[in-house]
Amino acid sequence: MKPFLAHPFDDDRLHEECGVFGVIGVAEAANFVALGLHALQHRGQEAGGIVSHDGESGFNSAHRFGYVRDNFTKQSLMETLPGPLAIGHVRYSTAGAKAAHIRDVQPFFGEFSMGGCAVAHNGNITNAAALRRELIERGSIFQSGSDTECIIHLMARSIQRNIPERMKDALRRVEGAFSVIAMTRTKLIGVRDSLGVRPLVIGKLGDDGYALSSETCGLDIIGAEFVREVEPGEMVVISKGKIESSRPFAPMNSRFCIFEHVYFSRPDSIIGGRSVYETRRQIGVELAREAPVEADLVCPVPDSGTPAAIGYAQESGIPYGMGIIRNQYMGRTFIEPTDQIRNMGVRLKLNVNRSLIAGKRVVLVDDSVVRGTTSRKIKDMIIDAGAQEVHFRIASPPTAWPCFYGVDTPDREKLLAAQMTPDQMREWIGVDSLSFVTLDGLYRAAGEAGGRSNSCPQYCDACFSGDYPVAPFDQLERGFQMKEGSESSRQNHAAE
Repeated sequence: MKPFLAHPFDDDRLHEECGVFGVIGVAEAANFVALGLHALQHRGQEAGGIVSHDGESGFNSAHRFGYVRDNFTKQSLMETLPGPLAIGHVRYSTAGAKAAHIRDVQPFFGEFSMGGCAVAHNGNITNAAALRRELIERGSIFQSGSDTECIIHLMARSIQRNIPERMKDALRRVEGAFSVIAMTRTKLIGVRDSLGVRPLVIGKLGDDGYALSSETCGLDIIGAEFVREVEPGEMVVISKGKIESSRPFAPMNSRFCIFEHVYFSRPDSIIGGRSVYETRRQIGVELAREAPVEADLVCPVPDSGTPAAIGYAQESGIPYGMGIIRNQYMGRTFIEPTDQIRNMGVRLKLNVNRSLIAGKRVVLVDDSVVRGTTSRKIKDMIIDAGAQEVHFRIASPPTAWPCFYGVDTPDREKLLAAQMTPDQMREWIGVDSLSFVTLDGLYRAAGEAGGRSNSCPQYCDACFSGDYPVAPFDQLERGFQMKEGSESSRQNHAAE
């Protein structure tokens, strides 16, 4: 099967690796998981999988390429996934080949002496290559290219007598970022790494049911009541209508991914008690204060730039308008993507509202600039529609460093902000002005009134600052050069 792009300029956007969802204590749990994965589809459009368990047929699984709606809405398939316990995963790969093999699609399953266990993982293991080498040398046989499979093999080698304890053993060997959900025959398990880089929340479903989800929007779709977030460094084990909590890892200062606020999470989700939509609107407010401009219209690049554009318009007093219209029905590329069609990619997805744009000085608000190719194409569309001036305002700082914690980021040499100054970027894109929200402005919008604490940052912002909270050892082995003076750089020098 050929891979497809869910977005015609897919290579000029950052992508979350995946979303995870699990349910226990309800009839036909897999149906609830399918709904939850549908709500989390924005976190991964490449493939999805569900594993369920019931007392009669044991563990059952289904893994498919493509969207949840195209696979896990079929009654014939869902009938093969019976039982009151199920977990699922949607994938956009950062480890393993993209859309190459169905064996890379999670959840993964392992059979141990005390029973089976399925595992799904959001994040990225930064020492996976070293672990993989070690495990292979000791006789492990890997079936996939995914870093997540290391967890199953580490669990198999543990001498602990139950699966939750084996999982603790395994995850103590893992470095990087992980929000993991797992299931045994009777238990639903959720774990976050000590930094809490990737999200995971708990919901209550009916009298005895519970759900685990990457985001609260996954709970909303099944009518589950939000209980709380799984805390950084916490493991929860859910069975028989109760939750048991433990802290298996050394405590660390939390470093939640700030790009979840900027782009990854759905705007109707709640993170840390804050509405994602409100944070994004407030980013626009900060942008208007930091980078004002005389203009006639504030226009979002849909859909991710919309809340920030609303905030910019409200703070600046410049009218807000939908100058770019998104084609809601553009999914998979419906014709063979020749070079000519690829060059039309943005126009397949977006079209300019010419009657609104013509003769106007336009402020375009977008969430980020990665390679910059999309920004140039959108600018050309706006100019072709008769705009008098085009000013870009970006609702995140310049993305100058790759992410190694579960985001599909281009190599550093392909990031525009790593190769050019903001003024050079403005000239290359061809706009009248270009401004990014500052790191302090972003932190203020996310609820940190004093901005970023440089001595102990409240979030992981490595893609902007180059300050990696955990040294990416696999990447260092491949020759990646960290920013001198960063926290992970200091850690690495100390280790040497």
